[in-house]
Parts: sequence; structure tokens; C-alpha cells
Amino acid sequence: MARKKLEGNGLWESSRMIMPEHKNRMLDDIHNEEVRNKPDLDPQALTEISQVLVQSMEDHSPINLTLFDPVEDKELRGIVMRVDRQQLKLRTSDDDWEWIEIEDVIGANTL
Repeated sequence: MARKKLEGNGLWESSRMIMPEHKNRMLDDIHNEEVRNKPDLDPQALTEISQVLVQSMEDHSPINLTLFDPVEDKELRGIVMRVDRQQLKLRTSDDDWEWIEIEDVIGANTL
């Protein structure tokens, strides 16, 4: 009796090749499982963050900022130079600074 290709140990069961598109999709799915959602900050935490930002801007004192990232949070150290409605300017060294979205800040503390 002849065996059909798609039964038993046929075409699908013996195939070991993965197309590049399928491999990329599997890797994307694994990466997306690790993606986190941004935490909701309570009003007290938002007040503490704004106080630290204002103190740094007034006193020119260095602070640590924790910025949300879907994979891993980022830490930045610097002095707040300016605060707008949606962004803040953080001086990270004598001749370098960054504009940071305020909505990305999930933590701030003084050094």
C-alpha cells in the first residue's frame, strides 16, 4: 500500500525548513510578549515628580529621571534647564542636553 505525502511522516512532519518571513514573525511575537504597558501614576506621584523638576530648575541641582520604555525603563541624570507643557530640557553634561517628553517620566528623585 502506498503512503500519501500528507499523512504519517509526510511532507509537513518531515519539513525542517523555516522561511525567513516566518522566522521574523516568530521573533516579533516573542519580542511583543516582553512589551510592557506604561504604569498609571497616582496624583501624589505626579506631584512629587513635578516638585523635583521645579527644585532642579530653581537650584540647578542634579536629579535622576526614570523614563518609561516598553521593554526596559531608562535612567537619565542631569539638571532641568526648562519645562514646557509637554517637554523638559535636561542638561546631561556641560555641553550636552536632551528634550524629554514629560509623559515619559515615571519617576524623579534628587541626588
